[in-house]
Amino acid sequence: SLWRLSKKYGPVIFMKLGTVPTIVVSTPETARQALKVFDLNCCSRPSLAGSKKLSYNYRDIAFSPFNDYWKEVRKLGVQELFNVKRVHSMEPIMYEEMRKIIDSFSESASTRTPVNLSEKLLSLTASVMCKASFGVSFQDTVLNSERFNELIPEALKILGSFSASDFYPYVGWIIDRFTGLHKLRERSARDLDVFCEQMINMHLKKDKEENEDFVDLLVKLEKDQVVLGHEKFTRDNIKAILINVLLAGIDTAAIAMTWAMTELFRNPRLMKKVQSEIREKFGDKEIISLEEIEELEYLNMVVKETWRLHPPSPLLIPRKVMTEFEINGYTIPVNTRLQVNVWAIGRDPDAWKDPEVFLPE
Repeated sequence: SLWRLSKKYGPVIFMKLGTVPTIVVSTPETARQALKVFDLNCCSRPSLAGSKKLSYNYRDIAFSPFNDYWKEVRKLGVQELFNVKRVHSMEPIMYEEMRKIIDSFSESASTRTPVNLSEKLLSLTASVMCKASFGVSFQDTVLNSERFNELIPEALKILGSFSASDFYPYVGWIIDRFTGLHKLRERSARDLDVFCEQMINMHLKKDKEENEDFVDLLVKLEKDQVVLGHEKFTRDNIKAILINVLLAGIDTAAIAMTWAMTELFRNPRLMKKVQSEIREKFGDKEIISLEEIEELEYLNMVVKETWRLHPPSPLLIPRKVMTEFEINGYTIPVNTRLQVNVWAIGRDPDAWKDPEVFLPE
């Protein structure tokens, strides 16, 4: 709907959603201005019911407002979670899990059993994420249950849904109770809290000789009563950051892989081209390293085209305007909510040839 509105009214749309003034930008140039040129003018986050609940009152990285705490916890994440050493440490874990899923596909093929690709890829990313970031096997966590296939998409739905309490601050909560969104939010938060408690308790019982992972670092910050921003780092901070990693790292990767495979199934010519590139470069090699994947030019084009047509989220996390600025001559006032429509950007005919067609070339 926002895409259609942008085609009719232009790349910068102002609307009043309930009591909240909202700007939606829908082209590469307007997004560049918002995210790069005027980043410091609108780099904070609005207060939203879903993100507040799942971040323990904004004690995370993704939904925290722009302040001293956010600066320090973001720096912590970059240095300890997303560093080169951490990425390379994931490789053997990825290889192990890939072998398992390939064996599973082979077994299903030999018995002519249908495969639910979405579930398999979600389980794969969960296994890699749990081992790499949390230092435990996915099968040993409370997530390894029938509830898991509902929990992650459910939590992301809560974060991405239009909650009435976000747009009508005084009466919206009543509507959320009638629609069932409040109940869903409480249940998801409770189930994720159980997972976080299990992660923390497992690490508290670890032998000191075992390798330290990201959760150990967070637990140490709590024990040492470290101050980030102006508050002590508590167990709620640990849980909020763990939920960030869990939600950002599992479902988004699974969605991208599922869509990539779907598009290749739809286009046998493209599938054959990807297969030929891999076989020409690596022959019958079973597992390809991260460095070697960079050599697969066409496969990387397929991945980027998948992100263009099928972004994991159609809208980026909303921003809150802190100081007034202009985009395309339009003044963006303070306290406006700013949304970047990446779904529309991926279909902008001025930026892409045949924008509705999956065309890696």
